[in-house]
Amino acid sequence: MPAGSVSVVPIGAKKCKPFLLEVMVYSPESGYKFKVMVERSCTPEADELWKLVFDLYKVDGSKETQLVHVSYTSATAVEQKAVQRIASQGIKPEQAAALAGETYRATKAVAGKKKVTTAEKKRVNDSMSHVLAISN
Repeated sequence: MPAGSVSVVPIGAKKCKPFLLEVMVYSPESGYKFKVMVERSCTPEADELWKLVFDLYKVDGSKETQLVHVSYTSATAVEQKAVQRIASQGIKPEQAAALAGETYRATKAVAGKKKVTTAEKKRVNDSMSHVLAISN
């Protein structure tokens, strides 16, 4: 008689511990710098929420002034895995190029604006989504 297989999974309360991990700091041009972070936050039900965070700064000597903060919440399970991969493996060269290119340009275009248009928000959103798509 063939041997069967069994799977035993203990059931208990879900646990989620939030954290913020800086994964990249880059100066795309003189006078500017951006930081990329991975953030895991938690719902009240202890479900994980994975975010890719992009902060753009104006640099003047040793003074940094934050211009734009983008917090991109992964929209799909595939994007969630991509953010988790960045947290564990770092930014791939292709992702770094996309962040320094299209994401930087999209966020710089909205810096200092009091009202960001829907098209501008979509451009920033699409650039962050593209960074996560590169990881697959």
